[in-house]
Amino acid sequence: MTQQSLKPATTADDAGAGTRVPAGRSWLDRYFHISPRRSTVAREVRGGVTTFMAMAYILLLNPLILSGEDAAGNTLGRTALITATAFAAALSTLLMGFFGKVPLALAAGLSVSGVLASQVAPVMTWPQAMGMCVMYGVVIMLLVVTGLREMIMNAIPLALKHAITMGIGLFVALIGFYKAGFVHQGEATPVTLGPAGELAGWPVLLFAVTLLAIFMLQARRVPGAILIGILGGTVLAVGLNAFGVIDPKQWASGAPELHGSAVSMPDFSVFGDVEFGGWGEVGAMTVAMIVFTLVLAGFFDAMATIIGVGTEAKLADDKGRMPGLSRALFIDGAGGAIGGVSGASGQTVFVESATGVGEGARTGLSSVVTGVFFAACLFFTPLTAIVPGEVAAAALVVIGAMMMMNARHVDWADRATAIPVFLTVVIMPFTYSITAGVAAGVISYVAIRTAEGKAREIGAFMWGLTLVFVVYFALAPIESWLGVH
Repeated sequence: MTQQSLKPATTADDAGAGTRVPAGRSWLDRYFHISPRRSTVAREVRGGVTTFMAMAYILLLNPLILSGEDAAGNTLGRTALITATAFAAALSTLLMGFFGKVPLALAAGLSVSGVLASQVAPVMTWPQAMGMCVMYGVVIMLLVVTGLREMIMNAIPLALKHAITMGIGLFVALIGFYKAGFVHQGEATPVTLGPAGELAGWPVLLFAVTLLAIFMLQARRVPGAILIGILGGTVLAVGLNAFGVIDPKQWASGAPELHGSAVSMPDFSVFGDVEFGGWGEVGAMTVAMIVFTLVLAGFFDAMATIIGVGTEAKLADDKGRMPGLSRALFIDGAGGAIGGVSGASGQTVFVESATGVGEGARTGLSSVVTGVFFAACLFFTPLTAIVPGEVAAAALVVIGAMMMMNARHVDWADRATAIPVFLTVVIMPFTYSITAGVAAGVISYVAIRTAEGKAREIGAFMWGLTLVFVVYFALAPIESWLGVH
């Protein structure tokens, strides 16, 4: 995906041949190249506000995902997580706006948060988990600087990239159903509907109503459907709670009511709580696999999202080449480190940035506006904390459904493609492990291609990756054979 010969009419520094740039432009116009990209300040502001409205739900969902216990039995406070989520999103989005100069907003990646909550925290402490987040961000930045990103992107088959996104979508949806109480661990079955084969309590009913409402709004193509659904569900929850319809003890995350003032100072108690040691008990192989999984979860989605939104904003050509792509990817990698230090998990470019582009955003000014709104949310944590976990969980299922739409890109008639994709997608939620899904997909892909006599087409990187994943699956027998514990 080389960019050396690309000279589109919408580059940051040149409006292109035949394009007249108005004289006497303001410093704002000159810095963000608003006129050369055929936009206006009003459009950029409108686009920035729209993008924020479309992705503000992350302030509710990320704390919900990261609310579990770590290996030491410790949890991260909800108010601290809301502050960390808002701060990291604000800082990384402002960096993208001022230095990337493209209409892309960043926030905590749900796929990355899912990996941290389900695979990292159970074997490490939260500070160590955030340390892993910083490491994966540094790895992505190194990949961008060295140019290895293109080699990796080209080495992994496109179908497996789509499968990874789809599998993470099912994984995120499962988390949403479980957090809402819609799905429980059964006594006679692995999972069951509700605690005993039926839904129990008003909160889970409210989850179902909110979920259906969001889907209906999306079907009507209503902008900000997720946020509107969450706000509507929250208003209904507050009303039912105020009139005593629901027992406050039924709410998993506390009754939806405001305690004290609506405005408060940010809670930075988890900021900078990062550790890079104490991994001896989990082993080097586990650490390496976790970092690799985080890179997979954040890197490929970011590349696809940046190109997709850039194309929508007419900043990329028909081959997906976009000026400033490396800079945008580098800032995206830096978002991983920023999120780790902040205690919010890795930040990545959100596809909801396309909503701002749809309103006319073409420059980094819209990202600056979005970042400012996230920064303002630092002081309204009490309002954000009102949203019940059951209502917020509905958005997780919606996001999962959106990620599953990548299925349309898969050739299901080709067994050599369909089988690895199927294994990748289903093994992630069935094993509650994103790494296991990726490993199964890679191994099965290489095995089937080899059986077809196409071993030479696989590539050295995929062969090396297969060897690593075979060791990953066979680690316990290998350790037993070698007498290593």
